[in-house]
Amino acid sequence: MTETTQHTKLFEQVRTQRIYLWGIPIDPLSMEETVTLIDAAIQARYQVTHAAVNVAKFVAMQENPELRRAVCESTIVNADGYPLVWLARLMGYSVPERVTGIDLMEELVKLAARRQYRIFFFGAEEWVVRKVVDIYASRFSPEIIAGWHNGYYASQEEPVIAQQIASAHPDMLFVAMSSPKKELFLWKYRNVLGSIPFVMGVGGSFDVVAGKVKRAPRWMQRSGLEWFYRLLQEPRRMWKRYAYTNTKFLLFLVRALWQQPRGGKNSHPRS
Repeated sequence: MTETTQHTKLFEQVRTQRIYLWGIPIDPLSMEETVTLIDAAIQARYQVTHAAVNVAKFVAMQENPELRRAVCESTIVNADGYPLVWLARLMGYSVPERVTGIDLMEELVKLAARRQYRIFFFGAEEWVVRKVVDIYASRFSPEIIAGWHNGYYASQEEPVIAQQIASAHPDMLFVAMSSPKKELFLWKYRNVLGSIPFVMGVGGSFDVVAGKVKRAPRWMQRSGLEWFYRLLQEPRRMWKRYAYTNTKFLLFLVRALWQQPRGGKNSHPRS
């Protein structure tokens, strides 16, 4: 059996363990398992697309078929936040932990430094993405930087940017944009970017690394209150979004509480 075949079978196994919450896929993987899979894929040059589902995206996927398709077609889908982990457990599934986009990105940058992988950073404001590149180049090595581009551009520039990213021949691509923009970009240009072993949307992670936005304290992260911390930072911009998505998600939680816990063919039963 060739190495490529072994990795193909490995990811087929991951897919058979995938669970679904009202049609939304979640892979019950730990951070360590996720990083190991990504590392194996890069070594085998087997492309992996990654998506992280939080409360807002979970709700948005119920209403946006294009976003839903892009996420469902991803090779790995992690639960980005404790509310999704809690919902899965209420439904009788065993999800070991949350794997947030920013935490995974940080682990993968460390992996890149160890393995001499190269990363392309795409998204955010120009000063933000440049600062992220400077921070990681200083903290690890300039050798891990394959290139960067900010996330502010005209729609007609997209094909050129996608080709620029592909031409840099990175091992990893991080796309720091809001949903559904980042998912739709990766889906639309999946063939152009097909030679990149790992692609991932990282939302506002660049803003956090660059210091533009502060991350919630650990106790708020563990309590599922990161959204509230973000609301306190940007109340005018975020209150309508959170009022809608949190209310919708609470309805899913109520439904889960009234249903019998169940494990299915594509799940890890609760232990």
